[in-house]
Amino acid sequence: MSRIFWDTNIFIYLMEGSGEHNRWAKALLQRMSDRQDELVTSTMTLGELLVKPLEAERPDIAERYEALLSSPGVSVVDFDRRAARIYAGLRLDRGIRAPDAIQLACAAAAETNLFVTNDARLSQKKVAGIDFIVPLEKVFL
Repeated sequence: MSRIFWDTNIFIYLMEGSGEHNRWAKALLQRMSDRQDELVTSTMTLGELLVKPLEAERPDIAERYEALLSSPGVSVVDFDRRAARIYAGLRLDRGIRAPDAIQLACAAAAETNLFVTNDARLSQKKVAGIDFIVPLEKVFL
């Protein structure tokens, strides 16, 4: 069993996407379910996921995201003091934008095995508390 952190975009591909990214997200979720891996994300992910549905006045979509993040096997971690300290260190690298640093800090504080994103440049980073950072399209390689 592994702890796998999903960046916001992976949830969007899963719930609203089509094509290749949607298939990859679904396949990853199925593999995680088969292995009984824990899906981890942050409260920031929830906030980001709710923006478009609220903007479009689609509470049904917002409720679907809320339900997914409340599912068994899903943990939503807070940006707490420990994550804030990790964030400060990450922000020393000016190549990491603040939202990405928050996500990485939450994942590191939660001691995740895998951080899945669609931002390939993040996969070049090494973050204590995260074993691997991988773009979605490379998860199955």
